[in-house]
Amino acid sequence: MSETEKNGRRLGGRTGKPFTFDFEDGAIEAWPGESVAAALLAADELVLRIAEDGGARGVVCGIGLCWECRCVIDERPNVRACMTEARAGMRVRRQRGLG
Repeated sequence: MSETEKNGRRLGGRTGKPFTFDFEDGAIEAWPGESVAAALLAADELVLRIAEDGGARGVVCGIGLCWECRCVIDERPNVRACMTEARAGMRVRRQRGLG
């Protein structure tokens, strides 16, 4: 069995115990050291924000340059999901517009 088959959409091994955080009133499983964006992608959540023109946006670069993955995290707008480590109990929302 390949690593992908064992871990679902996640590549490589996992260490520690999984935990959950809230995204749009649903629980998302994450692992220690994983970014918010990585956990959302693994859960098939591809739309992380709604742009000013109403278009859906998600992870593009994954390294913090493009800002397309910005979300509202713990009531703070404009937080890059790809640069934010997931924490148990955090609250993540899709950002609508410029925040």
